[in-house]
Order: sequence, then C-alpha cells, then structure tokens
Amino acid sequence: MIIILNTINYQALLFSIQGSEGEFFGRKGWKPAMLHHISFAVADLDRSAAFYDAALATLGYVRVWADSTAVGYGLPNDGDKFAIKLRPERPTPAGSGFHLAFAASSREAVARFHAVALEHGGQDNGIPELCPEYGEHYYAAFVIDPDGYPIEAVINEPV
Repeated sequence: MIIILNTINYQALLFSIQGSEGEFFGRKGWKPAMLHHISFAVADLDRSAAFYDAALATLGYVRVWADSTAVGYGLPNDGDKFAIKLRPERPTPAGSGFHLAFAASSREAVARFHAVALEHGGQDNGIPELCPEYGEHYYAAFVIDPDGYPIEAVINEPV
C-alpha cells in the first residue's frame, strides 16, 4: 500500500507501508522496510549537495545518482533512500515536529556528522550527546541544513 502525505508548501513524502518479515501479500522471503525513500526540496542544488556530500559521508552514505535537478544518496552500490530536488521557488520545510534522522554506525560518526555539517553551512540544533529522554543508549546530534530542514544523526545501541 502506498500513502502520499502532503502538507502545505511542502514536498510530498512517499511512504511504503509493509508487513512483517516472511510472506507479504504473496511475496515469500521478502524483508519489509517501512520507508522506501524521502526527498527534500532545495533552493540551491549545488549548495545543498555540497552540504549533504560532506555530512552524509561521515555516516558512510554516498551519492548514488545525480542529474541537473536532483541528487540521490544511499549506501554504496545501492539505491537512494534520501534525495534532494531543486525547487527554486524557495521551498518551505515542514513545521514543528518534523525531522529526519540518519542512522550512524558509532558515536564517533555522530560527532563527525555534527562537526562536518556545521563546517558546510549547517546550524547547530543540538550537540552530540546521550539523549536519555529518547532511550538509555540514544546518542544523537541535531543540525538545521542550509534550507532549514532539521536533521539528526543517531545511534541507539549500547557502547
């Protein structure tokens, strides 16, 4: 089932809602994933691509495709899970409560993400630290990207 969520002045988010591992609507052995991909509208593709190239590299993510209007990111030799798309009419990020959290492999990666994001035009929105309000092992850093989107790097595992 596909659900498209639209908010005023915000690009549509596409969510793929899937069942549990095993058989899924007749597809045996298929491992489900809740999110298929997400994209942000950006005003300046070069600026945003430079930001995300640097920040996401600290987490092991790379450009997996690019054209003159968009850039997709994911794991090397895999499809995109996150994309930025040029929308010169000055996109408006979603309101309070929205953010996107990128998975990190270590606390060190979270700290690198935060530092590199700030070096490439991001604004600090929360230093790398344990966030016990989200869980005993929840270690995260928060940044506002150059277009105003709140993003996060997080690892939620014991050290």
